[in-house]
Amino acid sequence: MIELPTAVIFFVGAALLGLLPQRAHGAVMLGVPLVALAHVATLEVGATLPATFFGFDVEVVRADALSRAFGVVFAMAAFLAGLYGLRLMRTGERAAVLVYIGSAMGVVYAGDLLTLFAFWEIKAITSALVIVAGGTRWSAQAGLRYLYVHVAGGTVLLAGVLVHLGTTGSLAFEAMTLDSVATWLILIGFAVGAAIPPLHAWIADAYPQASVAGTVFLSAFTTKAGVYVLARGFPGVELLVWLGVIMALYGVVFAVLENEIRRLLSYHIVSQVGFMVAAVGLGTELALNGAVAHAFAHIIYKGLLLMGAGAVLYAAGTSRLTELGGLARRQPWVLVLFLIGAFSISGVPLFSGFVSKEMSIEAAALLDRDVVEAGLKLASVGTFLSITMKVTWFAWFGTDRGVAVRPVPASMLAAMGLAAAINIGIGLYPAPFYDLMPFAVDFAPYTVGQVSTVVQLLALTAVGFWLLVDVAAPKRALTLDTDWVYRGLPAVLARRRARVAVPAGEPAPGPVAGLRHAASRGLAPLAALQQRLAVPSDPARPNRADVVPSWELGSIVLVVAVALLGIGILL
Repeated sequence: MIELPTAVIFFVGAALLGLLPQRAHGAVMLGVPLVALAHVATLEVGATLPATFFGFDVEVVRADALSRAFGVVFAMAAFLAGLYGLRLMRTGERAAVLVYIGSAMGVVYAGDLLTLFAFWEIKAITSALVIVAGGTRWSAQAGLRYLYVHVAGGTVLLAGVLVHLGTTGSLAFEAMTLDSVATWLILIGFAVGAAIPPLHAWIADAYPQASVAGTVFLSAFTTKAGVYVLARGFPGVELLVWLGVIMALYGVVFAVLENEIRRLLSYHIVSQVGFMVAAVGLGTELALNGAVAHAFAHIIYKGLLLMGAGAVLYAAGTSRLTELGGLARRQPWVLVLFLIGAFSISGVPLFSGFVSKEMSIEAAALLDRDVVEAGLKLASVGTFLSITMKVTWFAWFGTDRGVAVRPVPASMLAAMGLAAAINIGIGLYPAPFYDLMPFAVDFAPYTVGQVSTVVQLLALTAVGFWLLVDVAAPKRALTLDTDWVYRGLPAVLARRRARVAVPAGEPAPGPVAGLRHAASRGLAPLAALQQRLAVPSDPARPNRADVVPSWELGSIVLVVAVALLGIGILL
């Protein structure tokens, strides 16, 4: 197989959408991932593609066992999501999706930091376009906020790369330690992509605003590319252990509070990525295998869960738990397939999440990291509580609110069925799955001790849910996270600024105050627009975003970006 960047396959696919008639677009969306999967499967470990870019020696392709695992699952996820969205997506969204997936592939196979950064930024821009393709006012606002965050993260990453180049003379993307300004900046840039708190709130803010199919694509690539770069660049860094545990617990807590299913599942992306980040920080071969295995399994089962949530939204017109109930008789197959994803993410034995998640927990146990082990187990309990119990009960059972449900396309059910089969297959027979890991796997998941411990914890959680089901009932509310800084605060400032006026008969202000007043008057139309948009457009739909990106935030992001870039160049 030719050692070309796998990204090219997806970029060519995006170009074909503009050349071929629309009736052929579905074939492109399914064919391109299959071609990419064949390319990844036949790309030999150790293959490279060196090049020169503006006098710098770069490595556009660097294939090894770590990149192979992510390449395989990225191609699989692209096919599953493409099948799911076969009847739902428009041309522009499809093109953005293919370039987005290609750039994620480019990150995975990048052998140097400059190539990595180029694909990293393409990924940020095109994923923002996927969000905007949701086609609503809220998706446009969320896409802009998302872009602000990722432009800032990418700028920090570039500054770190430039400082690293200036101090070491190398662009090679290898394991690093936190012993310089450069590596700290690179880690922060990676942390934004991996959604490490407090740099995580963009997920729950933006992902639910994408289209039904767009959210499935988004869940697979951005944060998992972040996990990949952490595993490549910072294995064994102790800080990541604790950040991962915090992520695992933090995401679960906010998921328990959520009412809208896709926001709830977005918080579980944060939580599940926490398992991977903690395992990367532990740094042993078993732990790194656990991080990669869990990333692989997570892409498949989280895609299945979001497909289920999307099927509910498509059929019922809402995915808020307070408006659902009694769907089991009208959506039996969606319920069954969703439960397979729920059992997988909860780590129930015989499903994919069990054979992947337990590797990270076992790695912590072997290192006598009792607090880490306990934190990850507690996060697993919270996952079972909030998804398998809460979502399933209040959406498909519970009080029947008489929601009218239309049938979902067969392609959506087919994608869910295939994803469910993969999750069950990995859980029942994990050997081929373990063969894809970067190191040899001698971990045996199905021991009496491990299975009995997991079953006892989940059983007790189920009993607790039934005893406290009324307390666990979802509430009509929008939970603002750390994104309040750029969602809630700008709205407050806009309202205050709009109320400022010079009283009649007052003496003329001084030069400085006059300049401020003139600037305030000049920006009054923008302030008025922001104030108008900050008001909830529909009080009956509280889960709609009721705040918008601020002009102040955009200015601050640009100034900080230019400053960091300048520092990087000078150093």
